[in-house]
Parts: sequence; structure tokens; C-alpha cells
Amino acid sequence: MNNIFLGIITLAAVVLVVYVVYMILNLKRTIASLERFVETTETSLRPALDELQATLKSVRKITDDVGAVTEDVRRMSGSLKDIGDNVQKISEAVQEVATESITGATALKAGLKAGFGYFVKNVGSKGSAQR
Repeated sequence: MNNIFLGIITLAAVVLVVYVVYMILNLKRTIASLERFVETTETSLRPALDELQATLKSVRKITDDVGAVTEDVRRMSGSLKDIGDNVQKISEAVQEVATESITGATALKAGLKAGFGYFVKNVGSKGSAQR
């Protein structure tokens, strides 16, 4: 009976060894297939990765250019604001000068009119009194 058990155990061990060898061979084929897949994938992805890196460099350059243009626009808008403020100050100064000139001209006109009226009145009355 021991021989029968020993034969069954031996047969089971042989079947196990054959199965393990079969699995190792299948695993070896799977690993070789996986290596080919990785090589193929790497070969086909390499140009795409290179192009992606070039695209990223272009995007970085565009972003830097946009930042520079934005700064230029910011400076230009500040300059335009300063120009607007200066134009407003000049306009106010011109308006003030014009108002003062009009007021001065009106006062001068009134003064000349009063002076001329006084002159005519006094010269006219002295001239008729002397005759």
C-alpha cells in the first residue's frame, strides 16, 4: 500500500513539475511578447513625445510673449491715463485763463466806458463853461 501511495505522490510530483515547466515556458513567451509590445510602443511614442516637447516649448514662448505684450499694454494704458490727466489739466488752465480774460476784458470795457463817459462829461462841461 505504501508503494501505491508512493506511486501516486511520484505521479503527482511529475505532473506538478510538467505543469510548472509549461507555465514557465508560457510565462517566458508572455514576457517576450510584452518586451516586443514595449519596444513597439516606445518606437511609436518617441516621435509623439518629441513633438509634444516642441509644442510645449512653443506654448511657453507664446505665454512669455503674451506676458510681455500684456506688460506693454499696461504701460501704454498708464501713459494714456497720464496724457488724459495732463490734457484735462491743460483744458482747465485754458478755461481759467479764458474766464479771467473775459472777466478782465469786461472789466476793462466797463472801466473804459466809465472813464470815457466821465472824460466826455467833464471835458464837455468845462469846454462849454469856458466859452
